[in-house]
Amino acid sequence: MPFPIRTCAVCGEEFELKPDKPGFANRCPSCSEPEEDDSASGGLSSADPELNAARRKTMRDMLYRKES
Repeated sequence: MPFPIRTCAVCGEEFELKPDKPGFANRCPSCSEPEEDDSASGGLSSADPELNAARRKTMRDMLYRKES
């Protein structure tokens, strides 16, 4: 059984959608590779334990609050 042929949503190139393909199902392997700029430029830092504790508390309150 051949793999389905898909068209990349980013560059328009056709590719075979294989089960072990990393990334998104609608992007070719070259467009699915993570960009190195995103990991270095920003994002949440896990170095601040107070911020992480506040984030966990907020998520817990949102998930388990009682609806009146």
